[in-house]
Amino acid sequence: MDLRKQAQRGFTGLHSRVYRLTGGRIGRSMGSAEAILLTTTGRKSGAERTTPLTVVPDGERLILIASNGGAQKHPDWYLNLTANPEVRIQRGATVQAMRARTAAPDERQALWDRAVSIYSGYAGYQRKTEREIPVVVCEPISG
Repeated sequence: MDLRKQAQRGFTGLHSRVYRLTGGRIGRSMGSAEAILLTTTGRKSGAERTTPLTVVPDGERLILIASNGGAQKHPDWYLNLTANPEVRIQRGATVQAMRARTAAPDERQALWDRAVSIYSGYAGYQRKTEREIPVVVCEPISG
């Protein structure tokens, strides 16, 4: 594993631990955007994987952008939730079970525009890659 990837994993792990320990009092914002912890099930390992991400609130739904910093491949967390869409999201001190799905074509543009209005960096990430960056809709699981 290269040094950059090791550093990124170290930062992600530290961010997740501090966020959890403080109930989101520390680590709940990334610039002007709100941060959450997304826990997915590894598509290969079956192990839980937690990633801090920015989020766009949309009523009861939460919107995530699978930008991967504009890389040519989707982030692992996105591949995990496409294999197993049941996820857990910690928002502040609250943890909620949700079901994730890729936004349908007819809803994607409005959600993308809203995300870009909160964090303009997404537009730059889209310019860096040939893939269409997925917009993910997380909805509460009733029951």
